[in-house]
Amino acid sequence: MKPASPSLGNLFLSTALCLVGVTGFGAETLKTVVPFSMGVGISDQIFERPQDWPLLTSQFSYVTPENSMKPAAIQAQPGAWSFAVPDHFVEFARAHDLKVVGHCLVWAKDDRTPSWFSKEGDQPASRELLLERMKAHIESVVGRYRGKIAMWDVVNEALDDGAGYLRDSCWSRACGEEFIAKAFAYAHAADPEAMLIYNDYNNELEGKRQSMIRLIESLRAQKIPLHAIGLQGHYELDSVPFEALEKTLQAMRAMKMKVVISELDIDVIPRGRWWADNGAEREALSKHNPYAQGCPPEILQRQAAQYAQLFRLFNKYSDTIARVSFWNLHDGQSWLNDFPWKRDNHPLLFDRNGVPKPAYHEVMRVFQP
Repeated sequence: MKPASPSLGNLFLSTALCLVGVTGFGAETLKTVVPFSMGVGISDQIFERPQDWPLLTSQFSYVTPENSMKPAAIQAQPGAWSFAVPDHFVEFARAHDLKVVGHCLVWAKDDRTPSWFSKEGDQPASRELLLERMKAHIESVVGRYRGKIAMWDVVNEALDDGAGYLRDSCWSRACGEEFIAKAFAYAHAADPEAMLIYNDYNNELEGKRQSMIRLIESLRAQKIPLHAIGLQGHYELDSVPFEALEKTLQAMRAMKMKVVISELDIDVIPRGRWWADNGAEREALSKHNPYAQGCPPEILQRQAAQYAQLFRLFNKYSDTIARVSFWNLHDGQSWLNDFPWKRDNHPLLFDRNGVPKPAYHEVMRVFQP
């Protein structure tokens, strides 16, 4: 008689117990000790990686699909919808008791918006046509997942990095700020229960913070349903903007505006020099891979101390912070292994084997008596 095959539940349990033995996880994990929700942006291939599931489900309660819900992934051509991967992602999350953050409905960069959105023949699309296309896209996507997706990054990266207000894009050129207001209004109509987020990078810094506050005040004056601000949090070792971040959290608390830290990591191979307009320096950096054989203990300890300082700050504003999400599950899956050049990076709380690093233990200590 052929022995019975183990059930998926038993397989999942045995894998989880194995992971506990390897990593030392006990009853307390990030999602059980931190006073706000913990999330993670994960690869769209998560369903093909059962070895990652115990780490994911033990530590996090929210998941963000890394790529499959972006406009170019869902509707690269008009009406050519690609829902198979996001459907699978949502089903996977629901089966594992994880809530989903949809990312993202409108990405306010020309190179991240499908080109057909902004074209009318060989001319730029009119304001009316661009808004009509955006409305149809949002109604189709949010409507499809109504009641299944808890939070949406409605508009992504619309603020200017310099002295201006809005980033130059097909959206701002045709519609000004109106496209942001319309996007939130359309998303709210499609799912009135979802939390709607404006998401950006460096918006905790001077200048861009003021633009963000201006945007919040404008949308509120129009009675537009903006529920939270997303601070991406792609930081670099020894350059985490603690003071600017606290000023931002103070301002959001005063405005009674919720905050999510939406894409957190601390890069241990600082990338700031990459943006210098110097071809020779970029060529040299493209070969710079100092930690290919592993991250030195002293670097890991500095990273751990800075993660702990961050989470002490988050804890101080736990009445304002709704969620903190890391961007990728462990070091081996981080986008920073390939951006802005290819190297072996170590920016997260878990190493390439999913084992907690010193940063994980220091973050946990912040919340333990």
